[in-house]
Amino acid sequence: MEHCDDNPLGAYLRDRREKLDPAAFGYPPSRRRTPGLRREEVAQRANVSATWYTWLEQGRGGAPSAEVLERIARALMLSEAEREHLFLLALGRPPEVRYQTAEGVSPRLQRMLDALGACPAYIMTYTWDVVAWNRTAALVLTDYGQLEPKQRNILRLLFCHPHVRAKPQDWESMARFVVAAFRGDVVRAGAGGQVRELVDELSRSSPEFDAMWREHDVRSVYDERAKQILHPQAGLIGLEYSAFAVNGRPDLCLVIFNPATAEDAERIQALLQPPRVGVQ
Repeated sequence: MEHCDDNPLGAYLRDRREKLDPAAFGYPPSRRRTPGLRREEVAQRANVSATWYTWLEQGRGGAPSAEVLERIARALMLSEAEREHLFLLALGRPPEVRYQTAEGVSPRLQRMLDALGACPAYIMTYTWDVVAWNRTAALVLTDYGQLEPKQRNILRLLFCHPHVRAKPQDWESMARFVVAAFRGDVVRAGAGGQVRELVDELSRSSPEFDAMWREHDVRSVYDERAKQILHPQAGLIGLEYSAFAVNGRPDLCLVIFNPATAEDAERIQALLQPPRVGVQ
């Protein structure tokens, strides 16, 4: 008899397998003693031997490789959260981040951005393309809606857009952090091939980027930082930078700039107010 407490991986695999509908995979649903797919059917979909997969569910045969776990996750149609749980049970660590092209964000995420009030915020991909933002970010940082999607890249803006480049008070420090964090994100997401064209373009157009990229420094996008920007209407604004993973979307990162002081919040609030109409 198999005990769940003694074999949590096997119990999890068995539970996921038994919750699948055989008809959805083209298997005949009749004459099945147990619900869901059979072990040999999962093994066939994952391109592993039925005997080895049976041993895996029974807690025998040792830990599988990450590659085999990926095939099993696809065979069982696991969600991102379920896939992560599978890796934690089998290997004691989450899976590597998989790069995927982002196609915007859900209405729920956009509402969350809009609810942040005086905090400029945006959501970017692991290749640092901005895919969603709130009105405060458009007013304080950059009006991304006025740019072509290709130009909504943080590195392109920071190194090649004169108005964006002029805002940070310590541009070089920020640029070094961005390049180092970008390098870490790209490698973590396995997106090196996808950004080669961007890196080559920036290296040709910006000597500063080319020099910083060649230094091979690596930072984490989740490092907390503070910066000051010079806004053409509001003047100097202090902001505290924080980044967060987006639940259920490992390809996305939420970036929030919190006003550093009450005075900074007031300056931002003034920008959010509708323009006054003169009395005739």
